Amino acid sequence: MGKIIAIANQKGGVGKTTTAMNLAASLAILEHKTLVIDADPQANTTSGLGHDPKTVETSIYECMVENIPVKDIIIKTEIEHLDLVPSHIDLVGAEVEMINMDNREEKMKEVVAAIKDNYDFIIIDCSPSLGLITINALTAANSVIIPVQCEYFALEGLGKLLNTIKIIQTRLNQELEIEGILLTMYDVRLRLSNQVVDEVKIHFKNMVFETIIPRNVKLSEAPSFGMPAIAFDAEGKGAIAYLNLAGEIAMKNGFQKVTQ
Repeated sequence: MGKIIAIANQKGGVGKTTTAMNLAASLAILEHKTLVIDADPQANTTSGLGHDPKTVETSIYECMVENIPVKDIIIKTEIEHLDLVPSHIDLVGAEVEMINMDNREEKMKEVVAAIKDNYDFIIIDCSPSLGLITINALTAANSVIIPVQCEYFALEGLGKLLNTIKIIQTRLNQELEIEGILLTMYDVRLRLSNQVVDEVKIHFKNMVFETIIPRNVKLSEAPSFGMPAIAFDAEGKGAIAYLNLAGEIAMKNGFQKVTQ
């Protein structure tokens, strides 16, 4: 049975999609069969893995709203062991269309149930909101990774997200755990970055991943070429950081550690 991990933070610009795309690719590079589900209407994970959202005919939207079997829309990526369930701008309308559905918070859970045994890891990229699609992702997931950027106001809104997770644990998904808090956009030269790291570790202790994602130009450039950092610049600091994160998560979930 695959481990389903949602990447969530309602605060935009924290490296959420960068994390979803690069973590999934790194897990695949470590030979774990991995599926990434793009549950963000912006569809940046879809384009970042080399597929134009404008040409996507069937997406996670149709699976959730029209009950299209997810196995019929899975796309192979250029990276071995990595598959993609694409997104499309139509996903914006899904929340309105789902509003009167029975068990509307569990639509993604129903979608994923059919294929979760086919993968070691399923990574869900959530939209930067706490709307119905994100709630669906958290209801379907076994755990959640929360990216937090090493910048001013880093902890802003985090309490609201943690409260939402607590509500979902109580009402919809008792098994949901916090996989970890991931520090992103770290600049070793900035005192502020180091202060944020210290503050987050004081607040959340062992919930914080050992791996910290640096601010890195190649991480930003790679999606414009339709590829994750590991394929764009395998020796770059950003790619190595996500590879280390993948190893940390794999080991935490009972897979043998892969040494670099």
